[in-house]
Amino acid sequence: QVQLAESGGGWVQAGGSLRLSCLASGNIFRINDMGWHRQAPGKQRELVALISSSGSTNYADSVKGRFTISRDNAKNTVYLQMNSLKPEDTAVYYCNAEGKSVVPYRADFRSWGQGTQVTVSS
Repeated sequence: QVQLAESGGGWVQAGGSLRLSCLASGNIFRINDMGWHRQAPGKQRELVALISSSGSTNYADSVKGRFTISRDNAKNTVYLQMNSLKPEDTAVYYCNAEGKSVVPYRADFRSWGQGTQVTVSS
């Protein structure tokens, strides 16, 4: 089993910054893609940013130029630097990871964290 633990959420005024972190632990042989999603009240969960094991990134149009995803493969950790935050960025942010487990031998896994609340006030 692979566990993901997010941290770094909180309250910030519009225009401010926050940095989210997500540590993956447990039955991990290799992590391929890691990412951040978010879900605002009454809305579906949406992709925010993805990063591959080689460092290739993809962003939702709504966050391009403001958010930066990065990862530390040695620490199995993914980060999301959020700048110029807007009230519409308010949501619960979830990290996810997919890759291969140690046991069963090289079985695929896809795991989600419990989420961290980000609130941006106007």
